[in-house]
Amino acid sequence: MAYPRELLKAAVIACMEGQSKTHLVNANAVRSAKNLGAATGLRNLGVHVMTVLPGHESTEYHRHLYEEQCFYILSGSGTAIIEEKSYPLEPGDFLGFAPQGAAHTFVNTGTEPLVFLAARQMLEQDACDYPRRGKRLYMTGDQEALVDFSQIKG
Repeated sequence: MAYPRELLKAAVIACMEGQSKTHLVNANAVRSAKNLGAATGLRNLGVHVMTVLPGHESTEYHRHLYEEQCFYILSGSGTAIIEEKSYPLEPGDFLGFAPQGAAHTFVNTGTEPLVFLAARQMLEQDACDYPRRGKRLYMTGDQEALVDFSQIKG
């Protein structure tokens, strides 16, 4: 049976190849992402199934200035670092981060892959602070500019 683009069956998702990405300021932040949103034609909402292997982080510790993000843990275990405090993660946990909200990252501290659903707005422009690095990333479409906090005026 043929299905419309808007419906991704579980078997199709399972066969999708994840795109591996290493974060630009953190070589230990390595994840694989299956882009469900793009596969169904979404343009303003990014939805991914993310996989982080044991010992790796999901991203550099950060906060978005304009976009909202949320995460739902599907399998595996790990640790959420939120405002420099550690919290255990397990299947069924949900995390939501408002613009200019708490800085965060996830670390797979378990022995199995940490798998979660990630959703975020896909704004044309956003900025992301990396407090541990003292840097801000400005994003406009496919263009990015990484600057030191000391270079930001205002």
